[in-house]
Amino acid sequence: MIGVLLALAVAPVVTVPAAAHHVGTYTPKDNAVTTNFKQVKFSVQAKKFDVALRLFETGALRATMRAQAATLPPGLEDGTRAALSAGAGAEVERLLMLFFVALARDLALEAERQLAASTASVEARTAMGQKFLEAIWRYYNLVDFAVSMRDSKTSAAVRLAFDEAEGYIRGTAAPAALNPCAGAKPAVGRAAPDPAKLCEPLRRIAQVLSTLIEAASTPARRNS
Repeated sequence: MIGVLLALAVAPVVTVPAAAHHVGTYTPKDNAVTTNFKQVKFSVQAKKFDVALRLFETGALRATMRAQAATLPPGLEDGTRAALSAGAGAEVERLLMLFFVALARDLALEAERQLAASTASVEARTAMGQKFLEAIWRYYNLVDFAVSMRDSKTSAAVRLAFDEAEGYIRGTAAPAALNPCAGAKPAVGRAAPDPAKLCEPLRRIAQVLSTLIEAASTPARRNS
């Protein structure tokens, strides 16, 4: 199922100047899942919960929750439907945050696994790592604000690890800045891409997001 998820997540991307984004230098286009998420989110913000429920029930969000159910936190689909039916906007936000954080975590785990096992050339592993980073950011970026409101340290840790991973892919000479809002440090010269070092920041991303999932899932378990 990760292959399908990766294929969805690495739909065409649009490159933009680095200054436009302090984590990454690209802005992913929407795919079916992210488009449906935004439709539901905007309907919830407008308090049109009946519209949001219909969009959820017929859209890619629900379909992906079902397809990825084995690796997602339990009860996401039923919980989201129930929250939308009850007009519980904060609960909808929490559950959709969990969904996208889980997708990003699973992609980080799969990226680490594939890169560690690969015997391909540096160029091929660099391309693989870039695709996975694009996929991870495509999903995590949608809910980073919700994550930061819940736990700013988690948001900063993910961004720092992502910046570090990007540095290895792009061959920047300097590591990521300690302040995630400051952007990458200016590189003094350029180094060759080093995909072999990607596994460590990918592992950190997966670990941090796993901890967040555990913490953010606790209220759902207590209310069940």
